Amino acid sequence: MAEQPAAGQLFVVSAPSGAGKTSLIKALRAERPELGLSVSHTTRPMRPGEVEGQHYHFVSPEQFRQMIAEGAFVEHAEVFGNYYGTSRAAVAAVLGAGRDVILEIDWQGAAQVRRLFPELISVFILPPDLAALRARLVGRGQDEAAVIERRLSEAQREMREYPHYDYLIINDDFAVALAELSAVFTVARLRTAVQTVAQAIRLENLLNTPQTP
Repeated sequence: MAEQPAAGQLFVVSAPSGAGKTSLIKALRAERPELGLSVSHTTRPMRPGEVEGQHYHFVSPEQFRQMIAEGAFVEHAEVFGNYYGTSRAAVAAVLGAGRDVILEIDWQGAAQVRRLFPELISVFILPPDLAALRARLVGRGQDEAAVIERRLSEAQREMREYPHYDYLIINDDFAVALAELSAVFTVARLRTAVQTVAQAIRLENLLNTPQTP
């Protein structure tokens, strides 16, 4: 008889722009395809290579404001003049199916979600230094120099939020950072409360099966 699926766990992963958050989560999900990812809504323009419904749900500012009025988001924030939000229905659907959900959101969104889901597990990712962060932002080739400088200035403010997170990862060596991020998800699944549900049949057999000579 199969074990019971444990309830899904909500994870939040945040980082300043250019710290490598998106690349790490993509690599993590390649290793762990069972992980669910809630696709956020945004009003920012689609970038080259992005796919609607895979990277973001791209909507107009008017549509986004209507969704706010309808209470459709568990969190939403304005970042660099664009809106981002996480769908309440999408998160509930994945958690309800017993799958873990990753929210790739900034610190403002994380604070909102934490109030609704105090049991969430949060991870903050930092670059090794500001020089590396600048090099990554420039290397992406997506923003003008003025935008990059604004992102760097904002990054320092964002990085001061790291004490509010459960885990802190420095993305210096990508392979090491990925292994550390993966370890967070492994440990979360080994918690007693989760294992009590996932291993219910095995625990019942171990604890309550009559012993025979």
